[in-house]
Amino acid sequence: MANSFLAEADRKRDERTTRLSHAAPDRIAVSARRKHSPSVISAAIVRQSPKYPSPGGLQLRGVNECSGGRSSRQLGMMGERLDVSAASQAKDPAMLDPIFVVALGIVFVIVLIGFARLNAFLALFISAVAVSLAAPGDWELKIARVGQAFGTTAGKIGIVIALAAVIGKCLMDSGAADRIVRTCLRLIGENRAPVALMTSGFVLSIPVFFDTVFYLLVPLARSLYRQTRKRYVQSILVIAGGAAITHTLVPPTPGPLVIAETLGVDVGKLIVAGILVGIPAAAVGLLSAYLLDRAHPLPMRPYPGEQEMPVPRDSDLPPFWVAILPVLLPVVLISSNTVVQMIAKSQAVPQVPAQVLAMLGDPNAALLLSALVAMATLKWKRGLSLVELGKRCEEALMSGGVIILITSAGGAFGAMLQQTGISDRVPALLSLESQEIGGLWLFAAFLIAAVMKTAQGSSTVAMITTSAMIASLFPPGELASHIHCDPAYLALSIGAGSLVFCWMNDSGFWVVARMSGLSDMEALRLWTVQAAVVGIAAFITTLVAATVLPVL
Repeated sequence: MANSFLAEADRKRDERTTRLSHAAPDRIAVSARRKHSPSVISAAIVRQSPKYPSPGGLQLRGVNECSGGRSSRQLGMMGERLDVSAASQAKDPAMLDPIFVVALGIVFVIVLIGFARLNAFLALFISAVAVSLAAPGDWELKIARVGQAFGTTAGKIGIVIALAAVIGKCLMDSGAADRIVRTCLRLIGENRAPVALMTSGFVLSIPVFFDTVFYLLVPLARSLYRQTRKRYVQSILVIAGGAAITHTLVPPTPGPLVIAETLGVDVGKLIVAGILVGIPAAAVGLLSAYLLDRAHPLPMRPYPGEQEMPVPRDSDLPPFWVAILPVLLPVVLISSNTVVQMIAKSQAVPQVPAQVLAMLGDPNAALLLSALVAMATLKWKRGLSLVELGKRCEEALMSGGVIILITSAGGAFGAMLQQTGISDRVPALLSLESQEIGGLWLFAAFLIAAVMKTAQGSSTVAMITTSAMIASLFPPGELASHIHCDPAYLALSIGAGSLVFCWMNDSGFWVVARMSGLSDMEALRLWTVQAAVVGIAAFITTLVAATVLPVL
């Protein structure tokens, strides 16, 4: 009796849905409830803004408007799910499947960068246009929405990347980076030089790009070998490993910064989490560098036509507290703002200090203060005029501009993936309610980033593409409920995956190989293995942290 009642209810509900879809295609409301079942189905579909239509012109409306306040996760996961993609395809049979369009976009990126050797900005922008053309929407807006998504991303991260480039340039030219390295060596001791070099690479790569940090520290490794005649390979690998860890895990470097923006992760939270996850990975990197040096001991080789660069005198370098200030200032301000905001959710905090910290803890403001300190240090130690200081900053901004173009194009690519309707299609195929499947997203993010890194070479592009693809799979604001842990862990999994597999299509591979005097095969046996080890160590640490402390 109960079964026949439920079958009749299902039949009437389906007939009503069909009538409504034909009678009012612009507004469809479906609501079905079973008295004898805990399953609840309640959803609403409305026509989206004509500017960015979703598949078939339909999208899920906020469930609180039509479901008595139930969350979208409750309504989407309890009982049957309304197949939005199928309804959209019934209205527009010619529409391509979202999964096919997403796969097409990813193949475009890999082919254009990995095989056609196209510039990453052009490859990502062309891929974004291709995805937009294949996605639903009005034809006159398909190109315009790519440009708008590009501008949105640039507005969110462009200033931070530009200021980080200025900070890195000023740290190098003022001697501040040199002072940080020398202080680390003096405090830790030359007998523990690998620890000092790892620490220096780890710290400096937070505001400075990976290749710049490596250029700075390699002369120290070569000088150390001239004194000790041993452990050259270990010194090279700990420098590269330490720099690579924070380059892929800790903002404000471009990759982690874009991941935070794409996944909706607080930047301050990701800074703290990235450093905490990076420390165990760095410890594993120290051990693996020691073992690789024992297995493949190599002498230092001179550069062709090598001329020793003059070593700056200690008196020409700024004091340590001045040198480290541009590195610590943004980390402290942004992280403190995050902590205060978290405390404010559970208890009252003084209003005025909280407002001041919220202003100074904004990434744009924090990086601006840091850049001003770095510029003042450069002018002071090198006696530059304002015109000369301006030229130095202009050089930094030119290099930072390329990174802004690449990251903004990546943001546009991710936005176009979302326009395909993949966030409606995937939940129709997968049940994401279980803890086991939710946890698998961390593995999936790590593996996808590793595949993207292997295929096209750039860690930054791998992070941008992977985070955009993962974010497009879920409705906005529902990521945490599906992966069953803080989205920061997903961001760290992507960053860890982008360290695996570093080989000949990666510019960083050639920086390490050529600056270290290693042959191609030696670099594959040493640096490729070292990068994979620290990446896997970072991912394992992330998994453990997500299990022990799922909510940050």
